[in-house]
Amino acid sequence: MKSNDRPAAYGVFKPVGHVIVALPTAADAQGARSALSADGFDAADITAYSPDEMMRQADTDIEQAGVLAGIGQELNLVKAHRALAQKGYSFLVVKAASDEDAQKVADISRRFHATRAQKYGHLMIEELIDESRDNQTNESPELGLDPQAKEPAAPARG
Repeated sequence: MKSNDRPAAYGVFKPVGHVIVALPTAADAQGARSALSADGFDAADITAYSPDEMMRQADTDIEQAGVLAGIGQELNLVKAHRALAQKGYSFLVVKAASDEDAQKVADISRRFHATRAQKYGHLMIEELIDESRDNQTNESPELGLDPQAKEPAAPARG
Protein backbone atom coordinates (compact mmCIF):
# COMPACT_ATOMS: atom_id res chain seq x y z
CA MET A 1 0.00 0.00 0.00
CA LYS A 2 1.29 3.46 -0.84
CA SER A 3 0.57 6.49 1.35
CA ASN A 4 -1.73 7.89 -1.37
CA ASP A 5 -3.85 4.70 -1.35
CA ARG A 6 -7.03 5.21 0.58
CA PRO A 7 -9.03 2.04 1.30
CA ALA A 8 -12.17 3.34 2.93
CA ALA A 9 -15.50 2.35 4.43
CA TYR A 10 -18.27 4.98 4.55
CA GLY A 11 -15.77 7.67 3.53
CA VAL A 12 -13.28 6.89 6.30
CA PHE A 13 -9.81 5.34 5.91
CA LYS A 14 -10.11 1.65 6.83
CA PRO A 15 -7.17 -0.50 5.74
CA VAL A 16 -8.65 -3.97 6.32
CA GLY A 17 -5.94 -6.57 6.84
CA HIS A 18 -3.50 -3.98 8.17
CA VAL A 19 -2.32 -2.68 11.53
CA ILE A 20 -2.02 1.06 12.13
CA VAL A 21 0.72 1.88 14.63
CA ALA A 22 1.23 5.29 16.31
CA LEU A 23 4.79 6.14 17.34
CA PRO A 24 5.87 9.29 19.19
CA THR A 25 8.71 10.30 16.85
CA ALA A 26 9.88 9.84 13.29
CA ALA A 27 12.97 8.08 14.67
CA ASP A 28 10.75 5.60 16.54
CA ALA A 29 8.79 4.97 13.33
CA GLN A 30 11.98 4.43 11.32
CA GLY A 31 13.33 2.06 13.96
CA ALA A 32 10.10 0.07 14.01
CA ARG A 33 10.01 -0.02 10.22
CA SER A 34 13.56 -1.36 10.07
CA ALA A 35 12.85 -3.96 12.76
CA LEU A 36 9.69 -5.11 10.98
CA SER A 37 11.63 -5.50 7.72
CA ALA A 38 14.38 -7.41 9.54
CA ASP A 39 11.70 -9.71 10.98
CA GLY A 40 10.43 -10.63 7.51
CA PHE A 41 7.74 -8.05 6.75
CA ASP A 42 8.04 -6.97 3.12
CA ALA A 43 9.08 -3.32 2.81
CA ALA A 44 6.28 -2.84 0.25
CA ASP A 45 3.78 -3.84 2.95
CA ILE A 46 4.88 -1.10 5.36
CA THR A 47 3.65 2.44 4.69
CA ALA A 48 4.87 5.38 6.75
CA TYR A 49 2.83 8.51 7.42
CA SER A 50 4.41 11.66 8.80
CA PRO A 51 2.37 13.70 11.27
CA ASP A 52 1.40 16.13 8.48
CA GLU A 53 0.36 13.30 6.15
CA MET A 54 -1.79 11.71 8.84
CA MET A 55 -3.45 15.05 9.68
CA ARG A 56 -4.28 15.60 6.00
CA GLN A 57 -5.63 12.02 5.78
CA ALA A 58 -7.72 12.55 8.92
CA ASP A 59 -9.05 15.91 7.71
CA THR A 60 -10.13 14.29 4.46
CA ASP A 61 -11.79 11.44 6.35
CA ILE A 62 -13.65 13.75 8.69
CA GLU A 63 -14.83 15.87 5.77
CA GLN A 64 -15.92 12.86 3.67
CA ALA A 65 -17.29 10.63 6.44
CA GLY A 66 -20.69 9.22 5.68
CA VAL A 67 -23.46 8.87 8.24
CA LEU A 68 -22.63 5.20 8.81
CA ALA A 69 -19.01 5.99 9.71
CA GLY A 70 -20.27 7.36 13.03
CA ILE A 71 -21.88 4.08 14.05
CA GLY A 72 -18.65 2.19 14.72
CA GLN A 73 -15.21 3.21 15.90
CA GLU A 74 -13.73 4.21 12.55
CA LEU A 75 -14.46 7.93 12.82
CA ASN A 76 -13.45 8.03 16.50
CA LEU A 77 -10.11 6.42 15.62
CA VAL A 78 -9.54 8.90 12.81
CA LYS A 79 -10.03 11.71 15.32
CA ALA A 80 -7.68 10.04 17.79
CA HIS A 81 -5.04 9.58 15.06
CA ARG A 82 -5.42 13.24 14.13
CA ALA A 83 -4.91 14.31 17.76
CA LEU A 84 -1.75 12.22 17.95
CA ALA A 85 -0.49 13.60 14.64
CA GLN A 86 -0.98 17.13 15.99
CA LYS A 87 1.38 16.15 18.82
CA GLY A 88 4.00 14.99 16.32
CA TYR A 89 3.30 11.24 16.22
CA SER A 90 4.31 9.29 13.14
CA PHE A 91 2.39 6.27 11.88
CA LEU A 92 3.04 2.97 10.17
CA VAL A 93 0.39 1.01 8.31
CA VAL A 94 1.55 -2.59 8.07
CA LYS A 95 -0.06 -5.41 6.12
CA ALA A 96 -0.70 -8.30 8.50
CA ALA A 97 -2.08 -11.43 6.83
CA SER A 98 -2.81 -13.25 10.09
CA ASP A 99 -3.56 -12.59 13.75
CA GLU A 100 -0.04 -13.80 14.53
CA ASP A 101 1.45 -11.27 12.10
CA ALA A 102 -0.69 -8.49 13.58
CA GLN A 103 0.48 -9.32 17.10
CA LYS A 104 4.08 -9.44 15.87
CA VAL A 105 3.65 -5.92 14.43
CA ALA A 106 2.39 -4.70 17.81
CA ASP A 107 5.15 -6.46 19.76
CA ILE A 108 7.92 -5.10 17.56
CA SER A 109 6.41 -1.60 17.49
CA ARG A 110 6.06 -1.56 21.28
CA ARG A 111 9.87 -1.82 21.50
CA PHE A 112 9.97 1.53 19.68
CA HIS A 113 7.54 3.24 22.07
CA ALA A 114 4.34 2.61 20.08
CA THR A 115 1.35 3.74 22.08
CA ARG A 116 -1.35 2.47 19.73
CA ALA A 117 -1.67 -0.46 17.35
CA GLN A 118 -5.03 -1.30 15.81
CA LYS A 119 -5.73 -4.31 13.63
CA TYR A 120 -8.38 -3.47 11.04
CA GLY A 121 -10.78 -6.27 10.17
CA HIS A 122 -13.94 -6.17 8.05
CA LEU A 123 -16.27 -5.93 11.03
CA MET A 124 -14.01 -5.09 13.92
CA ILE A 125 -11.00 -2.98 14.84
CA GLU A 126 -8.91 -4.57 17.57
CA GLU A 127 -6.56 -2.68 19.89
CA LEU A 128 -3.32 -4.68 20.15
CA ILE A 129 -1.47 -2.59 22.73
CA ASP A 130 -3.26 -2.89 26.06
CA GLU A 131 -2.90 0.23 28.09
CA SER A 132 -5.12 -1.20 30.87
CA ARG A 133 -7.70 1.49 30.33
CA ASP A 134 -11.37 1.35 31.19
CA ASN A 135 -13.51 -1.04 29.20
CA GLN A 136 -15.03 0.22 25.99
CA THR A 137 -18.33 1.98 26.40
CA ASN A 138 -20.98 3.35 24.08
CA GLU A 139 -19.51 4.16 20.67
CA SER A 140 -21.69 7.16 19.92
CA PRO A 141 -19.64 10.04 18.52
CA GLU A 142 -21.89 12.43 20.46
CA LEU A 143 -20.51 10.95 23.67
CA GLY A 144 -16.91 11.43 22.57
CA LEU A 145 -14.16 8.91 22.08
CA ASP A 146 -14.10 5.60 23.90
CA PRO A 147 -11.26 5.33 26.41
CA GLN A 148 -9.29 3.16 23.97
CA ALA A 149 -9.61 5.75 21.23
CA LYS A 150 -8.50 8.67 23.37
CA GLU A 151 -5.03 10.08 23.19
CA PRO A 152 -2.60 7.88 25.13
CA ALA A 153 -0.36 9.06 27.91
CA ALA A 154 3.14 10.06 26.91
CA PRO A 155 5.38 6.99 26.56
CA ALA A 156 7.93 6.28 29.22
CA ARG A 157 11.45 6.83 27.94
CA GLY A 158 14.38 5.15 29.40
